[in-house]
Amino acid sequence: MSSSPTEKIKELGLVFPPAPKPAGVYRPILVVDRFLYVSGQGPIQNDGSLMIGIAGFDMNADEAKKAARQVGLTMLSTIQTHFGSLDKIKRVVKVLGMVNSTSDFGQQPYVINGFSELMADVFGKENGIGVRSAVGMMLPNNIPVEVEAMFELY
Repeated sequence: MSSSPTEKIKELGLVFPPAPKPAGVYRPILVVDRFLYVSGQGPIQNDGSLMIGIAGFDMNADEAKKAARQVGLTMLSTIQTHFGSLDKIKRVVKVLGMVNSTSDFGQQPYVINGFSELMADVFGKENGIGVRSAVGMMLPNNIPVEVEAMFELY
């Protein structure tokens, strides 16, 4: 029998940063039918501060990938804080990964793998990998990565 997400988090020794407060007029999460939608999340560090940087300028692809993983930890924290148990999540359905990058930086999919690999670790490869887009753009507060996602619930 496979481990629950809560058990996997303990096994992996993951530490969640504090869930961010909304920075505008929106809900951090919204449940519609059997789906959980999570608003765009940035990389919050464990001390509550934001990671900042631009991929291809002052951050390389590996550093940006670590920021995307931190976004995953931030998102799990947001879900746990505003929804409750991560064990109510059946699978990742859709991920939109946005990378703050220079116009000649072409490794956005590699960067967003930092988020996707974490979800696969927590929810398992079958349920932790959904459909995905990875794009480059300018992001608020100079954060390197923002991700929004949709999950199916049990």
